[in-house]
Amino acid sequence: MKILVPIKRVIDPYTKVRVKSDNSDVETNNVKMTINPFCEIAVEEAVRLKEQGIAEEVIVVSAGEKQCQEQLRTALALGADRAIHIETDRNIEPLIVANLLKAIVEQQQIELVITGKQSIDTDNNQVAQMLAALLDWPQATFASNITFDQQHLQVVREVDGGLMTVSMQLPAVISTDLRLNEPRFASLPNIMKAKRKPLDIITPDSLNVDVVFSQTITEVTPPAQRKCGVKVQSVEELIDKLRNEAKVIV
Repeated sequence: MKILVPIKRVIDPYTKVRVKSDNSDVETNNVKMTINPFCEIAVEEAVRLKEQGIAEEVIVVSAGEKQCQEQLRTALALGADRAIHIETDRNIEPLIVANLLKAIVEQQQIELVITGKQSIDTDNNQVAQMLAALLDWPQATFASNITFDQQHLQVVREVDGGLMTVSMQLPAVISTDLRLNEPRFASLPNIMKAKRKPLDIITPDSLNVDVVFSQTITEVTPPAQRKCGVKVQSVEELIDKLRNEAKVIV
């Protein structure tokens, strides 16, 4: 079984995000970038399935500018076997990503796709669902546990009311939640080995996918600054401010 894991290059979650001076986007120059944390969980799960003998090969793929190859190499150091970089000039919309992944799935004869449930930059949570619809495959989103029985798999999903267990057949699409696993750290020997693992560079045209944008970012603004709090001298003063200034009580 071949597993495909899409990954996305995002700003490191521990880095303070700054908006560009012209409000066109967030600043990415000289900013630390990393694999989207949910995608890293997906890579870890795929590698574990290979270590258990369930999967034969783990392929990672990313769409974006040349810098994405840095994150692909990191995924290779974590245990993936080979990487595919779909080179594009700018960030692309979820539906375009899903169409690109569909073409990769058909080209590489993939049986299981494991994605992160969402990226931490746009928080769209759309690609896994769109890909499953395009492929007409069963899907299980927000997975916190995955077990295999030959061509069947059971997935425990995180839902608003608690946990839901679904059973389905391969081929399938799964998106990962935080509780699925704890990603490993890349060791120095594996980082060195990753440099020798294959990384193919292709274009959307080679996949017969048109990159046509239907959305335009008109403006990006930072959240409003939170006002400083004030100290009050008594309960009566607190109640007065809550009633007359904040107007949260009557």
